[in-house]
Amino acid sequence: MSSLTEHQVTPNALRDWPLPAAGDSKYGRGQVLIVGGAQRSPGAAMLSGLAALRVGAGRLTLAVAASVATAVAVAVPECGVVPLDETPAGAVSGSALGAAERDLSRSDAVLIGPGLDDPDELERMLSEAIGLIGAETVVVLDAFALGVLPKLPGLVDAFGGRLVLTPNKEEAARLLERDLDDLVDGIAEIARRYSAVVTCYDVIAHPDGRIWRTGTGGGGLATSGSGDVLAGAITGLCARGASLEQAAVWATHTHAAAGDRLAVPVGPLGFLASELLDELPRVLVEIGA
Repeated sequence: MSSLTEHQVTPNALRDWPLPAAGDSKYGRGQVLIVGGAQRSPGAAMLSGLAALRVGAGRLTLAVAASVATAVAVAVPECGVVPLDETPAGAVSGSALGAAERDLSRSDAVLIGPGLDDPDELERMLSEAIGLIGAETVVVLDAFALGVLPKLPGLVDAFGGRLVLTPNKEEAARLLERDLDDLVDGIAEIARRYSAVVTCYDVIAHPDGRIWRTGTGGGGLATSGSGDVLAGAITGLCARGASLEQAAVWATHTHAAAGDRLAVPVGPLGFLASELLDELPRVLVEIGA
């Protein structure tokens, strides 16, 4: 599309686009809330939350299924935990968000989706979230939360302009409600349609037509939990005060570069998403963040 303006992401380009200085307290570095972690998949929310801390966010709360909340609190002692009601099948209830109302209203950035596994409950949850999330809070949607977004035009009306989407190619096709024939054009269309910054593989798009392409990362990133790490890193940078597009570009590059680093000692395939976490701050230091 001729209206698109494409930029190449390199370490030097990122150095010319520095992240906001970190605050001198955990509140000054941003408050993050992750809503996820159903009974079968609490690790997804944990990976996202730890990624947010690894890129410099200051305060973390995880809102997860009540049956796993204690285990999550022990496994991630750095976080606060909000137990959420569940369905009989172990999914987080779509009407459970009221338990996290205080955190939803006060957080600088909220991520919804990692480890949530019931689309019907998620549709109800996102509808409820419209009235609970703070007026200036950044909203990041990942995983199953993306699949129900086309059914919720009211959510786009409420959060457009402060919304970040992190689809894979299959989720991008659901957002388009058609096949994803061209990655760049398709992601740009999603950005316009949902008034959101969108990152998918090596493409980041802004609703105004700006496109960024990263040149790092490989097939090893296509592993369970990797997307949760990326979504958490974006959320953490947003909480620190980065613009939506800056957070998405920096996090996408950093996530991919972390995979490149692990490909050397481990191999191009076989490293774990949890191993990406330790590499995130090292990549940021190398860039000079």
